[in-house]
Amino acid sequence: MSEQIAGTPKAAVRRTDKKRKRGRPKARPNGGGPDMRATILQAAVKVFAERGLGGGRVNLVSRAARSNDRMLYYYFGSKEQLYVQVIEKIYRDMWEAESQLDLDLTQPVAALRHIVQFTMNHYLAHPELVTLLNNENLYKGKHVSKSKAMKELSSPALDLMEKVYNSGVKQGVFRKGIAPLHIYLTILALNYFYVSNRYTLSAFLGHDLMGDDLPHWRGWVEDVVLRALEA
Repeated sequence: MSEQIAGTPKAAVRRTDKKRKRGRPKARPNGGGPDMRATILQAAVKVFAERGLGGGRVNLVSRAARSNDRMLYYYFGSKEQLYVQVIEKIYRDMWEAESQLDLDLTQPVAALRHIVQFTMNHYLAHPELVTLLNNENLYKGKHVSKSKAMKELSSPALDLMEKVYNSGVKQGVFRKGIAPLHIYLTILALNYFYVSNRYTLSAFLGHDLMGDDLPHWRGWVEDVVLRALEA
């Protein structure tokens, strides 16, 4: 037990001890390692997607990861830094999946269709991505703007789009003068809007957007993008 200093209330001593115990660890806690870091990060994706940044408390993330708060602070420093790395992770996961597409750049129309299909499929398969991005947009990108990795994460995707577009221009199937950035934004926007607003729009329009309308929308997005590029 802590020895009480003369004239110091016991409650103050207890508070001092409590603060001392909460200090961030400077050395790796026992049981750490790359696997634990990845486990904590994946748990944070789930917790922040379900509860947002405000409701996603550190102890909930630790519990979901079967770890402890000390380990979380060791690897990420703070809840906000963990949240930023969660946003980085969902973008990185999307790009890594996109980079695995078997695209034939000599067939730019088919390659572009494949990218459009992949984007919708990824949003549907990863609802946590849509939820996390919606939440971060409520903060006006306050946290993601602090990320040093975001531009590095977007560059490969834009480079790929530029290669597909340039191939189409060279073959005479795509018209000149279109920014690859605008093509990519169009694909993201048309797919993201549909998925992120599916519940409210289904109620408003009286159509189940995840039912029979979904395949028609998929084809529509492909046609819109390709017709915008037609030479």
